Amino acid sequence: MPIDTTPNAGIQRSLRQCLSSAAFLLYQHGHVLETITIPFRGLDSRALRQLREASQEWRACQRVLESSEAAVYNEQGRLVLTAMGRELLFDMFGEGAADCA
Repeated sequence: MPIDTTPNAGIQRSLRQCLSSAAFLLYQHGHVLETITIPFRGLDSRALRQLREASQEWRACQRVLESSEAAVYNEQGRLVLTAMGRELLFDMFGEGAADCA
């Protein structure tokens, strides 16, 4: 099977890496996946600041998630995954990884 070298494939690989890292970092800092997968929850500015201060990797992943539109800020100003971000996350970890579909 040929390797997909299209720009979209590279973006998706980068997104998957960021989602995997984000899941690990969330867990490491006392959060659960539902924090970012449920549209009305999300990470508030305090939680985001703590994650950025604790990990340079979080900063890079947050930029990738936002620039690719896999994550946005909800009405309460909290960072959450978009439908595309949730779809990729559930594709990677299974829908049982979080309590929402």
